[in-house]
Amino acid sequence: MKGAWGTVIGAGALLAAHHLAFYEAVKHIPLGAVATIEFLGPFAIALAGSRRAADLLPACLAAGGVLLLGGGGVPLDPGGLALAAVAACCWAGYILVSSRMARRLSGGQGLALAVLWAALLSAPYGIAHAGSALLDPHVLWVAAVVAVASSVLPYSLNLEALRRIPPRVFGVLTSLEPAAGALFGLLILGQRLAWPQWLGIAAVACASVAATFLGAGKRRTSQVSARGEPTQAEDPSRTGSKHAAVPVE
Repeated sequence: MKGAWGTVIGAGALLAAHHLAFYEAVKHIPLGAVATIEFLGPFAIALAGSRRAADLLPACLAAGGVLLLGGGGVPLDPGGLALAAVAACCWAGYILVSSRMARRLSGGQGLALAVLWAALLSAPYGIAHAGSALLDPHVLWVAAVVAVASSVLPYSLNLEALRRIPPRVFGVLTSLEPAAGALFGLLILGQRLAWPQWLGIAAVACASVAATFLGAGKRRTSQVSARGEPTQAEDPSRTGSKHAAVPVE
Protein backbone atom coordinates (compact mmCIF):
# COMPACT_ATOMS: atom_id res chain seq x y z
CA MET A 1 0.00 0.00 0.00
CA LYS A 2 3.04 2.27 0.14
CA GLY A 3 2.44 5.18 -2.21
CA ALA A 4 -0.96 3.82 -3.25
CA TRP A 5 -2.93 6.69 -1.77
CA GLY A 6 -0.85 9.20 -3.66
CA THR A 7 -1.65 7.55 -6.97
CA VAL A 8 -5.35 7.33 -6.08
CA ILE A 9 -5.48 11.04 -5.20
CA GLY A 10 -3.57 11.94 -8.36
CA ALA A 11 -5.75 9.77 -10.58
CA GLY A 12 -8.94 11.16 -9.05
CA ALA A 13 -7.78 14.75 -9.45
CA LEU A 14 -6.88 14.16 -13.10
CA LEU A 15 -10.24 12.48 -13.71
CA ALA A 16 -12.11 15.44 -12.20
CA ALA A 17 -10.12 17.98 -14.22
CA HIS A 18 -10.55 15.93 -17.40
CA HIS A 19 -14.31 15.58 -17.06
CA LEU A 20 -14.88 19.25 -16.20
CA ALA A 21 -12.70 20.42 -19.10
CA PHE A 22 -14.30 17.95 -21.52
CA TYR A 23 -17.90 18.87 -20.77
CA GLU A 24 -17.12 22.58 -20.74
CA ALA A 25 -15.45 22.20 -24.12
CA VAL A 26 -18.56 20.49 -25.54
CA LYS A 27 -20.50 23.64 -24.66
CA HIS A 28 -18.37 25.62 -27.11
CA ILE A 29 -17.33 23.26 -29.94
CA PRO A 30 -18.83 20.09 -31.47
CA LEU A 31 -18.40 16.77 -29.67
CA GLY A 32 -16.41 15.29 -32.55
CA ALA A 33 -13.83 18.07 -32.34
CA VAL A 34 -13.53 17.68 -28.56
CA ALA A 35 -13.12 13.90 -28.81
CA THR A 36 -10.47 14.26 -31.51
CA ILE A 37 -8.36 16.79 -29.60
CA GLU A 38 -8.77 14.87 -26.35
CA PHE A 39 -7.55 11.76 -28.16
CA LEU A 40 -4.20 13.47 -28.79
CA GLY A 41 -3.34 12.92 -25.12
CA PRO A 42 -3.05 9.12 -25.25
CA PHE A 43 -1.74 9.41 -28.81
CA ALA A 44 1.18 11.50 -27.54
CA ILE A 45 1.95 8.85 -24.93
CA ALA A 46 1.97 6.19 -27.64
CA LEU A 47 4.62 8.15 -29.53
CA ALA A 48 6.62 9.27 -26.49
CA GLY A 49 10.17 8.03 -26.41
CA SER A 50 10.16 7.08 -30.07
CA ARG A 51 13.57 7.01 -31.74
CA ARG A 52 12.58 5.85 -35.23
CA ALA A 53 11.96 8.05 -38.23
CA ALA A 54 8.96 5.90 -39.19
CA ASP A 55 7.20 6.96 -35.99
CA LEU A 56 7.18 10.55 -37.20
CA LEU A 57 4.67 9.65 -39.92
CA PRO A 58 1.72 9.15 -37.54
CA ALA A 59 2.66 12.35 -35.72
CA CYS A 60 2.65 14.33 -38.98
CA LEU A 61 -0.65 12.76 -40.00
CA ALA A 62 -2.22 13.66 -36.67
CA ALA A 63 -0.89 17.21 -36.88
CA GLY A 64 -2.40 17.58 -40.34
CA GLY A 65 -5.70 16.26 -39.02
CA VAL A 66 -5.75 18.83 -36.25
CA LEU A 67 -5.03 21.62 -38.74
CA LEU A 68 -7.92 20.46 -40.92
CA LEU A 69 -10.16 20.24 -37.88
CA GLY A 70 -9.32 23.74 -36.69
CA GLY A 71 -9.53 25.54 -40.01
CA GLY A 72 -11.57 23.32 -42.25
CA GLY A 73 -14.96 25.03 -42.38
CA VAL A 74 -17.13 25.36 -39.27
CA PRO A 75 -15.49 27.96 -36.97
CA LEU A 76 -14.35 26.50 -33.66
CA ASP A 77 -14.26 28.65 -30.54
CA PRO A 78 -10.66 29.10 -29.27
CA GLY A 79 -11.82 28.72 -25.68
CA GLY A 80 -13.42 25.38 -26.49
CA LEU A 81 -10.25 24.23 -28.24
CA ALA A 82 -8.19 25.22 -25.19
CA LEU A 83 -10.51 23.30 -22.86
CA ALA A 84 -10.29 20.25 -25.12
CA ALA A 85 -6.49 20.52 -25.00
CA VAL A 86 -6.65 20.60 -21.19
CA ALA A 87 -8.79 17.47 -21.29
CA ALA A 88 -6.17 15.80 -23.52
CA CYS A 89 -3.38 16.63 -21.08
CA CYS A 90 -5.40 15.39 -18.11
CA TRP A 91 -6.28 12.17 -19.92
CA ALA A 92 -2.63 11.52 -20.74
CA GLY A 93 -1.69 12.18 -17.13
CA TYR A 94 -4.43 9.85 -15.90
CA ILE A 95 -3.13 7.03 -18.11
CA LEU A 96 0.36 7.37 -16.64
CA VAL A 97 -0.84 7.63 -13.03
CA SER A 98 -3.48 4.91 -13.31
CA SER A 99 -0.89 2.45 -14.63
CA ARG A 100 1.04 2.89 -11.38
CA MET A 101 -2.20 2.67 -9.40
CA ALA A 102 -3.11 -0.63 -11.08
CA ARG A 103 0.22 -2.13 -10.02
CA ARG A 104 -0.27 -1.10 -6.39
CA LEU A 105 -3.98 -1.84 -5.90
CA SER A 106 -5.56 -5.04 -7.12
CA GLY A 107 -8.95 -5.36 -8.81
CA GLY A 108 -11.15 -2.31 -9.16
CA GLN A 109 -10.37 -0.92 -5.72
CA GLY A 110 -8.11 1.84 -7.00
CA LEU A 111 -10.54 2.90 -9.73
CA ALA A 112 -13.46 3.04 -7.29
CA LEU A 113 -11.51 5.22 -4.86
CA ALA A 114 -10.25 7.47 -7.66
CA VAL A 115 -13.78 7.99 -9.02
CA LEU A 116 -15.07 8.76 -5.51
CA TRP A 117 -12.31 11.34 -4.99
CA ALA A 118 -13.03 12.86 -8.41
CA ALA A 119 -16.71 13.19 -7.48
CA LEU A 120 -15.83 15.00 -4.24
CA LEU A 121 -13.52 17.37 -6.10
CA SER A 122 -16.20 18.09 -8.70
CA ALA A 123 -18.94 18.77 -6.14
CA PRO A 124 -18.04 22.47 -5.52
CA TYR A 125 -18.17 23.12 -9.26
CA GLY A 126 -21.62 21.58 -9.48
CA ILE A 127 -22.88 23.45 -6.43
CA ALA A 128 -21.59 26.76 -7.78
CA HIS A 129 -23.38 26.27 -11.10
CA ALA A 130 -26.59 24.52 -10.02
CA GLY A 131 -26.96 25.28 -6.31
CA SER A 132 -29.98 23.66 -4.67
CA ALA A 133 -31.07 22.19 -8.02
CA LEU A 134 -28.57 19.41 -7.38
CA LEU A 135 -30.93 18.10 -4.71
CA ASP A 136 -33.76 17.67 -7.20
CA PRO A 137 -34.53 13.91 -7.46
CA HIS A 138 -34.75 14.09 -11.24
CA VAL A 139 -31.37 15.81 -11.47
CA LEU A 140 -29.82 13.28 -9.11
CA TRP A 141 -31.23 10.39 -11.16
CA VAL A 142 -29.90 11.81 -14.43
CA ALA A 143 -26.54 12.57 -12.80
CA ALA A 144 -26.28 8.97 -11.58
CA VAL A 145 -26.98 7.64 -15.08
CA VAL A 146 -24.38 9.99 -16.59
CA ALA A 147 -21.81 9.00 -13.96
CA VAL A 148 -22.26 5.29 -14.70
CA ALA A 149 -22.38 5.75 -18.49
CA SER A 150 -19.45 8.17 -18.76
CA SER A 151 -17.05 6.82 -16.14
CA VAL A 152 -17.77 3.58 -14.31
CA LEU A 153 -19.02 1.52 -17.26
CA PRO A 154 -16.39 2.63 -19.85
CA TYR A 155 -13.45 2.22 -17.50
CA SER A 156 -14.66 -1.19 -16.33
CA LEU A 157 -15.22 -2.35 -19.91
CA ASN A 158 -11.76 -1.10 -20.88
CA LEU A 159 -10.18 -3.22 -18.17
CA GLU A 160 -12.17 -6.29 -19.18
CA ALA A 161 -11.38 -5.74 -22.86
CA LEU A 162 -7.65 -5.51 -22.17
CA ARG A 163 -7.87 -8.87 -20.39
CA ARG A 164 -9.41 -10.51 -23.44
CA ILE A 165 -7.89 -8.94 -26.56
CA PRO A 166 -4.33 -7.97 -27.55
CA PRO A 167 -3.29 -4.37 -26.83
CA ARG A 168 -2.84 -3.78 -30.56
CA VAL A 169 -6.49 -4.66 -31.27
CA PHE A 170 -7.58 -2.53 -28.33
CA GLY A 171 -5.57 0.40 -29.68
CA VAL A 172 -7.16 0.08 -33.12
CA LEU A 173 -10.67 -0.04 -31.67
CA THR A 174 -9.94 2.94 -29.42
CA SER A 175 -8.86 4.86 -32.51
CA LEU A 176 -12.50 4.96 -33.55
CA GLU A 177 -13.32 7.29 -30.63
CA PRO A 178 -12.95 10.59 -32.55
CA ALA A 179 -15.15 9.38 -35.41
CA ALA A 180 -17.70 7.97 -32.97
CA GLY A 181 -17.81 11.29 -31.12
CA ALA A 182 -18.40 13.19 -34.35
CA LEU A 183 -21.13 10.76 -35.41
CA PHE A 184 -22.96 10.95 -32.08
CA GLY A 185 -22.63 14.72 -32.11
CA LEU A 186 -24.27 14.79 -35.53
CA LEU A 187 -27.05 12.28 -34.86
CA ILE A 188 -27.95 13.19 -31.27
CA LEU A 189 -26.87 16.81 -30.82
CA GLY A 190 -27.27 18.01 -34.40
CA GLN A 191 -23.69 19.29 -34.50
CA ARG A 192 -22.45 19.57 -38.07
CA LEU A 193 -18.87 19.71 -39.33
CA ALA A 194 -17.53 20.60 -42.76
CA TRP A 195 -16.06 17.83 -44.90
CA PRO A 196 -12.43 18.96 -44.31
CA GLN A 197 -13.05 18.63 -40.57
CA TRP A 198 -14.39 15.10 -41.03
CA LEU A 199 -11.24 14.41 -43.01
CA GLY A 200 -9.17 15.77 -40.13
CA ILE A 201 -10.93 13.46 -37.67
CA ALA A 202 -10.26 10.51 -39.98
CA ALA A 203 -6.59 11.54 -40.22
CA VAL A 204 -6.17 11.52 -36.43
CA ALA A 205 -7.85 8.10 -36.21
CA CYS A 206 -5.62 6.70 -38.97
CA ALA A 207 -2.55 8.16 -37.26
CA SER A 208 -3.48 6.31 -34.07
CA VAL A 209 -3.94 3.04 -35.97
CA ALA A 210 -0.53 3.52 -37.60
CA ALA A 211 1.12 4.31 -34.25
CA THR A 212 -0.48 1.20 -32.75
CA PHE A 213 0.94 -1.11 -35.43
CA LEU A 214 4.36 0.56 -35.39
CA GLY A 215 4.47 0.25 -31.61
CA ALA A 216 3.50 -3.41 -31.80
CA GLY A 217 6.34 -4.08 -34.24
CA LYS A 218 8.80 -2.27 -32.01
CA ARG A 219 7.70 -4.30 -28.96
CA ARG A 220 8.10 -7.59 -30.85
CA THR A 221 11.63 -6.61 -31.90
CA SER A 222 12.50 -5.66 -28.31
CA GLN A 223 11.17 -8.96 -26.99
CA VAL A 224 13.19 -10.93 -29.52
CA SER A 225 16.33 -8.98 -28.61
CA ALA A 226 15.69 -9.56 -24.90
CA ARG A 227 15.51 -13.33 -25.50
CA GLY A 228 18.85 -13.20 -27.28
CA GLU A 229 17.44 -14.26 -30.64
CA PRO A 230 18.95 -12.71 -33.76
CA THR A 231 16.96 -9.87 -35.26
CA GLN A 232 16.56 -9.37 -39.01
CA ALA A 233 19.61 -7.11 -39.07
CA GLU A 234 21.73 -9.74 -37.22
CA ASP A 235 20.52 -12.96 -38.87
CA PRO A 236 22.64 -13.75 -41.97
CA SER A 237 19.77 -15.76 -43.46
CA ARG A 238 17.71 -12.54 -43.75
CA THR A 239 20.23 -10.34 -45.46
CA GLY A 240 18.87 -11.15 -48.91
CA SER A 241 16.27 -8.91 -50.51
CA LYS A 242 13.64 -11.63 -50.63
CA HIS A 243 13.82 -11.94 -46.84
CA ALA A 244 13.76 -8.23 -46.09
CA ALA A 245 10.02 -8.15 -45.40
CA VAL A 246 9.88 -11.25 -43.21
CA PRO A 247 8.37 -10.24 -39.84
CA VAL A 248 10.09 -11.14 -36.60
CA GLU A 249 7.70 -13.14 -34.43
